[in-house]
Amino acid sequence: MRPPFWKMAAPREKTDGTPAGSRGAPGAERRTTPVPPSLSALPVFVFPPALDFYADEQSSHKQVLTLYNPFPRGLRYKVLSTAPLRYTVIDAEGIVRPNSCIDIVTRHRDIRARHYGTMDRFRVEVWEEGGGRAVVGSKDIPATLHPTKPQSRERGARDPAAWRPPSHLFSMRQGVSRPLSPGLFSLYILVGLIALLVLMLPLQGDPRSLLNENLHVSVIQKLVAAYVLGLLTMVFLQA
Repeated sequence: MRPPFWKMAAPREKTDGTPAGSRGAPGAERRTTPVPPSLSALPVFVFPPALDFYADEQSSHKQVLTLYNPFPRGLRYKVLSTAPLRYTVIDAEGIVRPNSCIDIVTRHRDIRARHYGTMDRFRVEVWEEGGGRAVVGSKDIPATLHPTKPQSRERGARDPAAWRPPSHLFSMRQGVSRPLSPGLFSLYILVGLIALLVLMLPLQGDPRSLLNENLHVSVIQKLVAAYVLGLLTMVFLQA
């Protein structure tokens, strides 16, 4: 199977109708060489992991990709696509400052039946600011156009047997869940406080920190702490 041919995603259009940052003849496209997975040494954090567009729902024609940079140095990024003519991407190139994130708006502009079920792909490439143009990480995000969005509420309205009032669902959910024991609740609180403390500690190599180097944590430790804190939040909400 031949690898996809990656191109620059279409940038945001100017008010005069010409693509921003375009040079040379109209319709000219920049081409880049695909980056082998072995060269992707830096993890790229992009959410959501996939984009779904629905032809019958106009609000879904615009989707947002959030690129996170949990590292203590700035990262430059570029958004590529296997079908750049079908999408418009706002801020297809830019920089993400340390310990921050940026929203990249994508818009599907070719909602035709011939594209239903077609899976395109976006690729987000990153490299260190001031470190040349060598790509240090990449992430692929599939994008699919669907003819219609599943309407579970409408199906339930047409089938009276499948319909349940919200209060009934709430009571069923409450019947399944069990209250946390005092000991387990205290343990969860302690773990949550530790995870919160880890998130507040400075990163390794931060020269601005006044704390001892032994109290500095790595990026991986912060990510694990954030993951644990998210799991505890879900437990408390469902309790």
